[in-house]
Amino acid sequence: MDSKLDTRKLPAAGIRQYLAILRLDHSTKHIFIIPGIILAWLLRGARGDDLAVSVTLGLAAAICIASANYVINEWFDREFDRHHPTKSQRSAVQSVMDGKIIGLEWLLLIAIGLICAAASSRLMLFAAGVFALQGIVYNVPPLRSKDKAYFDVISESVNNPLRLLIGWAMIDPTSLPPGSVILCYWFGGAFLMAAKRLSEYREIAASHGRELLARYRASFAHYTEVSLTASCLSYSLFSVFFLSVFLVKYRIEYILAMPLVVMLFTAYFSMSTSPGSSAQKPEKLYGERGLVLIVLALVAVFLVASFVDMPFLARLAEQHYITLE
Repeated sequence: MDSKLDTRKLPAAGIRQYLAILRLDHSTKHIFIIPGIILAWLLRGARGDDLAVSVTLGLAAAICIASANYVINEWFDREFDRHHPTKSQRSAVQSVMDGKIIGLEWLLLIAIGLICAAASSRLMLFAAGVFALQGIVYNVPPLRSKDKAYFDVISESVNNPLRLLIGWAMIDPTSLPPGSVILCYWFGGAFLMAAKRLSEYREIAASHGRELLARYRASFAHYTEVSLTASCLSYSLFSVFFLSVFLVKYRIEYILAMPLVVMLFTAYFSMSTSPGSSAQKPEKLYGERGLVLIVLALVAVFLVASFVDMPFLARLAEQHYITLE
């Protein structure tokens, strides 16, 4: 089948279509910035000159760079998205867009994002710059990491620690988050992205066949349901491991949150195996009541553990042996 999009019967895109590809409704993903803000505040304290300005500039930078990445995502994916049951309804598939306007839209968003980041701090500029570069590596040929199995997940999920870094830079632009937290966030994001692919694989392969799935995204030709499930397990284990390192090193009280973290991973994986799962559309996760309740409980325990000292928990990090004498 010809992979070229037949544009002969499609209408020309208007302002509404060019605005739609910004995907501003995906801004809920920037909730991953909040833990960076909280951790920086707890571990380092506010070190910026004007916190309100820093937060505003950081959010503006994150939203603009993310939207710029979405713009080139829709443009370079338009010939592949037509094979997807729902993504085939995207503006870039259903209308004829001008490449020059797409390029101008991308440049404008990148410029605004980087200017806002530079006005905040050098650390914010670094995070925003890498965020923009990730969009190019992930979407634009010949790099286009999204077409390479496993590397697609690793390269896409780097957005998670970048959002963490943006949140951290809002509070303390003079240091970096602990490496254990960065890696925990990265592998946690990889788990989310692998679960998303598992959900897509199960649903599309069952309804339309693997051949269509591979035409939609080349990386799926190298995945199986078993390999995606195994990768979800691996990413989650790595994420929990690095989280455990952080908990023991920085505040042992946080270990009380571990059962809820495990529940969160378990609930998300279980949800991803259900038909029509919200795992395919992470921006809609706020509608998953069970998941939201676990997150709220996790936040509550985290806040209590942040301000209430529990010296008896320190024994968990010490060596003890049960003697039989």
